[in-house]
Amino acid sequence: QVQLVESGGGLVQPGGSLRLSCAASGISFSICDMGWYRQAPGKQRELVAGITSGRTTNYQDSVKGRFTISRDNAEKTVYLQMNSLKPEDTAVYYCNARRVYNYREYNYWGQGTQVTVSA
Repeated sequence: QVQLVESGGGLVQPGGSLRLSCAASGISFSICDMGWYRQAPGKQRELVAGITSGRTTNYQDSVKGRFTISRDNAEKTVYLQMNSLKPEDTAVYYCNARRVYNYREYNYWGQGTQVTVSA
């Protein structure tokens, strides 16, 4: 059974930092592409940052230079370091694992962790 468990969310003031973690189990983590998505109230879920199995990264324009995604295959964990946080970063953040097997794409999601940026 695949499980993705996020942690590290919370309340932070504008300009502050948080580090999100997503621990995976039940999955061949090293061959998965991993991503962090977020969903704010009344908005669609959007990709924030992704890291492939080959460690290629990509970021949403609004977080470039502020957020850093990384992975530790030995720990089966993906991280999102968030610096210079803004109120518009407030959302529920979800971890995603994606793998392709026999030409089919499989996506797995965590339960989400709330990030609130407010003074």
